[in-house]
Amino acid sequence: MFELKEATMIYDMDKEEKVYAMKGMNLTFPDKGLVGIIGPSGSGKSTLMYTMTTLKKLTSGDILYNGKSLETINESDKQHLRRNEFGFVFQRHYLINYMTALDNATVAATIPVNQAREKAEKLLLDIGLKKSELHHKPTKLSGGQRQRVAIARAMMNDPKVLFADEPTASLDHENAFLVMDRLKEYSKDRLVIVITHDTSIIEGADMIVKIWDGSISDVSVKGE
Repeated sequence: MFELKEATMIYDMDKEEKVYAMKGMNLTFPDKGLVGIIGPSGSGKSTLMYTMTTLKKLTSGDILYNGKSLETINESDKQHLRRNEFGFVFQRHYLINYMTALDNATVAATIPVNQAREKAEKLLLDIGLKKSELHHKPTKLSGGQRQRVAIARAMMNDPKVLFADEPTASLDHENAFLVMDRLKEYSKDRLVIVITHDTSIIEGADMIVKIWDGSISDVSVKGE
């Protein structure tokens, strides 16, 4: 689905000492499954996600998605991918405070409102919210509940790829594993890419990519 070819991102291009966030990365991702991207802060994990989601452009090299270069498609096609084929879960939930959990889950839905609300309710109940909590605003929800609403929102349009950037960093141990259980379940039919510095939450992942100082230091595939 994704293929990186000598993917390179350089910051401070106009300075004598350039900063490499990504150095000639070559990697092929599976079409489905859970992929963990692990490395310390500043290693290039988030930059990799931003380039794969078309939010940032490479300095050199290429990223292919279903055989098509993400570096050459126009802005309209990029927006289509981000809206219809990619889903996002971040460390912070970015919920809208004046909207209920149900409304937050449907805010970016591409289907009619009634269908979206019905689908969102099922997603939220499946992910562990109680029926009485569907109409609570974020301030009335715990950190784990807010993050589960964010995951439901990310899944609303059935994205083919779900990107999760440190999705459990602000959660306690129990809620972190509840969130990961849902992401693992989704990865049975879709590609889920989790960026983290915590090896424990991606235990059993189908692929683990270790990044160090902008370079891929190791790739391990389950069963190999």
